[in-house]
Amino acid sequence: MIATADYFGYDLPFPQRCRLIAGAGFGAVMLWYGDDSGESFRGEDRPGQARARGLEVINVHAPFAEANGIWEDSAQGRRVFEGYLRCLEDCAAFEIPAVVMHADRGRSPPPVSAPGLERWAALIRRAEELGVNIAVENLRTAQAIDRAQLLLERFDSPRFGYCYDSGHWHARYRDIDWLERWPRRLMALHLHDNHGQTGNHDDRHLLPFDGTLDWPAQMRAIAATGYRGPVSIEIARKAPRYKLCRRGRFLARAYKRAARLEGLLYA
Repeated sequence: MIATADYFGYDLPFPQRCRLIAGAGFGAVMLWYGDDSGESFRGEDRPGQARARGLEVINVHAPFAEANGIWEDSAQGRRVFEGYLRCLEDCAAFEIPAVVMHADRGRSPPPVSAPGLERWAALIRRAEELGVNIAVENLRTAQAIDRAQLLLERFDSPRFGYCYDSGHWHARYRDIDWLERWPRRLMALHLHDNHGQTGNHDDRHLLPFDGTLDWPAQMRAIAATGYRGPVSIEIARKAPRYKLCRRGRFLARAYKRAARLEGLLYA
């Protein structure tokens, strides 16, 4: 199965994005949850709208603007935690198997704290009760990388793993081989391209094969983990080369590139 994120760089109403995604050939979609309340996600029944277009909803991306709050012993920290709980419960209610989360945000996050670890433990317990996976994403700062790995080491749950973002890995911290270190914890993919560490760490969310990532090697590494889930791309029309590309054509190109990745994964 081939999936894409529901936002791909064109500011269009959600139903129109779903129509274009399905029309390009994609069979699945990754949804953005919105703010901590999830009001638009729930109120507009975005999972239902996507499914009405024939798209399977494979995961939801939790909000991350205030992700650092989960580590703070404060009212804001409690609010962020409650928002994540609500996201998990909505995933269960809408029969969505996984949620992607960030462990922190920015270059100066608060330190790892006892309240933060207790909240993560509670989130994972709730995920186990609901039958929903939590996939923490490999981000682009040393602190975030360390923190995500700390959580993976501390919480060995079948409902807790990681979302592998190829663009973050290629642009920033290639000395940490997530796929080799955590093969059985891989739960989701965000596949996209860039020009790596020679490109000023530029995370442009290019279409696969438009940057310098070695895709045959990358897909072999993913296959070696035992992953057999959807090939999920997270691309955006923000690079200059795509500015004049019409939305239907952009998605058609994206689908063809993702299909090439699927061929490599299951070769």
